[in-house]
Amino acid sequence: MFDLIRRYTSRLRTAAPARPARSGERRAHNLFEAAAVYVVARAEDDQDGVEEAAAWVSPEALSFGVSELACRAVVALAREREETPDSVARDLLGLPAA
Repeated sequence: MFDLIRRYTSRLRTAAPARPARSGERRAHNLFEAAAVYVVARAEDDQDGVEEAAAWVSPEALSFGVSELACRAVVALAREREETPDSVARDLLGLPAA
């Protein structure tokens, strides 16, 4: 699952911006891009990456993006494993089956 997220964020890191940034202007980051980079950096224990992604958007937006990413990842993994999202989430967190 993290491999899928890593591949996605590597495409985001290498993709050209939608419009070129002007001199001295920073490109605005999408909250989902920030969430993806943040989660991958956390998974890889990359503190610099965590801090960089956290600075791209507000803490509330980052929290929403990480939550949305978690939901989508659990659903995708459940489909891949042919299990319920509940069982996948519990397995990922090391919780007993309900």
